[in-house]
Amino acid sequence: MASFTIKDLLEAGVHFGHQAPRWNPKMKKFIFDERNGIHIIDLQKTVKCLNTAIETAGRMSESGDEFLFVGTKKQAVDVIKEEAQRCGMHYVADRWLGGMLTNFSTIQKSIKRLKELDKLAVSSYQGYTKKEALGMERERTKMEKVLSGVKEMRRMPGAVIVVDCKKERLAIAEANRLDIPVIALVDTNVDPDPVTYPVPANDDALRSIKMIVNLLSESIIEGRAKYQRDMETQSNESHAAGGAGEDAKPRRHLSDRGARRPENKEGARGAPRTGAPRRAVGGGMRGSGAGPRAKQPADKPADKKE
Repeated sequence: MASFTIKDLLEAGVHFGHQAPRWNPKMKKFIFDERNGIHIIDLQKTVKCLNTAIETAGRMSESGDEFLFVGTKKQAVDVIKEEAQRCGMHYVADRWLGGMLTNFSTIQKSIKRLKELDKLAVSSYQGYTKKEALGMERERTKMEKVLSGVKEMRRMPGAVIVVDCKKERLAIAEANRLDIPVIALVDTNVDPDPVTYPVPANDDALRSIKMIVNLLSESIIEGRAKYQRDMETQSNESHAAGGAGEDAKPRRHLSDRGARRPENKEGARGAPRTGAPRRAVGGGMRGSGAGPRAKQPADKPADKKE
């Protein structure tokens, strides 16, 4: 698990909030004091909330869940891309498309179209006119800018990690509608209620954003490594169990099987028959050497008494 101290948070400027007139009253429980008209965040509570978020991210990663990093503000774009790619997760760093989660099937169609255009771009749009090629290249560039971070997202994420709650309120609303947990930095000017795992911190300073997102990505990397080890262990055990079962119970060949014994049930194969013998084709007795039964002469009428 990633470790940090309050000193690290102080050096990164995590404790600086917004100006006092811009505060949200629901953030009162996370505010330590007001200095020179600026609210100061209580770092003791930040440590507690951040540890909870890190543990949750690691536990979800161990179970195989995926994460979606969201940060479209200028300070967060490069950090979001770098950390999401480092831990092999998805990200949105340019613009949140409405319905990214709630209309996931339509987004998947757009991603499929983008992959088709990528294949055509590799072949330099052979078979198309110059005008058609230019139009498709513009379409591909526009889609690549928005969907590049979710191109490989084939299923819904297990959690959404957000940098700025105000700017990404649509992403949080969609996640809440689908009951997807949200891990987010909450500054003194936002409402923390829609966030599942709030982390009170400065969401404007680059160092603050980078530190917290880095800690979360480290936890995800550790959890993913453990998940892969567990999957490899289970795969090896299943192969070993399958091989042992085949050795213990070898398959029998047809030539190893003995002759089938006749059953003694009436009417079964090999059992003695009772009653009248079957009549063979042609009127003969089955099993006898005689041919068709000869016509028997009619009985002579009895002599009349004189």
